[in-house]
Amino acid sequence: MMQKVYRKPKGFYDDFFRNPSPDKKTTHYCPGCGHGIVHKYIAEAIEDFNIGEKTVWVSPVGCSVFGYYYFDCGHQQAAHGRAPAVATGIKRSKPESIVISYQGDGDLAAIGGNEILHAANRGESITVFFVNNSIYGMTGGQMAPTTLIGQKTTTSPYGRNAFNEGHPLKMSEILSQLESPVYVERVSLHDTAHRNKARQAIRKALQIQIENKGFSFVEILSMCPSGWKVSPVDALKWIKENQLPYFPVGVYKDVYSERKTKEITKRVWDKEKIVQALDLDRRIESYPRSKPKKEIFEEPKVKIAGFGGQGILMLGLLLAESAMLTGKEATWIPSYGPEMRGGTANCHVVIKNGKISNPSVDKPDILIAMNQPSLERFEKEVSDQGLIIIDTTLVKKGVSRKDVQVFAQPFADIADKELKNTKVTNTLILGALIGLTGMIDKKAIFDAFKKHITRENLIEVNKKAIDKGISLVK
Repeated sequence: MMQKVYRKPKGFYDDFFRNPSPDKKTTHYCPGCGHGIVHKYIAEAIEDFNIGEKTVWVSPVGCSVFGYYYFDCGHQQAAHGRAPAVATGIKRSKPESIVISYQGDGDLAAIGGNEILHAANRGESITVFFVNNSIYGMTGGQMAPTTLIGQKTTTSPYGRNAFNEGHPLKMSEILSQLESPVYVERVSLHDTAHRNKARQAIRKALQIQIENKGFSFVEILSMCPSGWKVSPVDALKWIKENQLPYFPVGVYKDVYSERKTKEITKRVWDKEKIVQALDLDRRIESYPRSKPKKEIFEEPKVKIAGFGGQGILMLGLLLAESAMLTGKEATWIPSYGPEMRGGTANCHVVIKNGKISNPSVDKPDILIAMNQPSLERFEKEVSDQGLIIIDTTLVKKGVSRKDVQVFAQPFADIADKELKNTKVTNTLILGALIGLTGMIDKKAIFDAFKKHITRENLIEVNKKAIDKGISLVK
């Protein structure tokens, strides 16, 4: 009788159907890479511990970014270096889950150095697998924080120099000095004996999380033949001859037997409380139906630009807020320079009747330019038949395009002479905008003031500015 003695661990998918490659049986890793071995050990542990249904794998940027191709569990993508922070959020919101942060050396020790340090110091009950191959593998073999002294990379072609780039970071030694971590071990993949120890370390780290004892960390010295420019066989020798002398394997901290299991209380989320906390239960007031004067004003993309201090961001915020009050979807993205005042500032506002898939405004239907540099920078982006509003107090050179609607007024001068307050120049322009487009009812703007203008004595003058702006159009 035939007997199957070896098979793919059930922690993996049977077929890697998410991989866009025609080959659904093998991984995307280079020949001789160590990631496949580490993946196998983790997949075996997931199966043996029967934790596949509650495991969440967090992938940041790196060669292992496609972990979701292979593991049959939950997945979450994280920004470069941020996996420990994302893992923290998942674990705290679902403490019964098993959360794995799987990171390379460039991701964990460089860009994410702060993230891993504080997650470990807080003692988050997560498991971090740190694959150390002493190089940025995915992005072309640049020097990483763990690149060895004298090691040549694409960004250290003469070899790493300690006087110039410092010494390689020893993450296991660093994290083991902290009070909170339960288990910190460094292992290697360069021969069978060490691989067996790596397999045991991976299982122990997960066992600690299953028992909810705290933070566990396994650093794995792994092969990168492509980055090191050696053959897969020579990569094994490279670890032994180069990495091991500087990164000795061993257990750097193990207080497993001393730490008590923390009681897990599964969180039950109250939908109504979440809605209230996020301020999503505001009742939609009844406003007169807006009557956009052009089709593009029904769901416009708006860019507002000028100097910091001109109320650019507030203008966009009031526009987005008033749109939401009338039941529309709206997004607002601010962008400004490092200066408090006087630097560049702009914001993107998207208003739609349904869900917004992209909050960025690359081709605005409406441009409000409150200074000359903003008009010169963004004029060419405005859509055909779009609208450009300029404040001629500061914009002395007019709009050059002939295929757009232009509305030009000395708004700042009007605010100064007629309203006696230049700080309402932005709401004066907002009044002109709704007068020109008919896209928002005036009452919704007034109601938005209550949320964003905290000094009540300024609300009345802003209302006057809106009315004045509307009157400029007529």
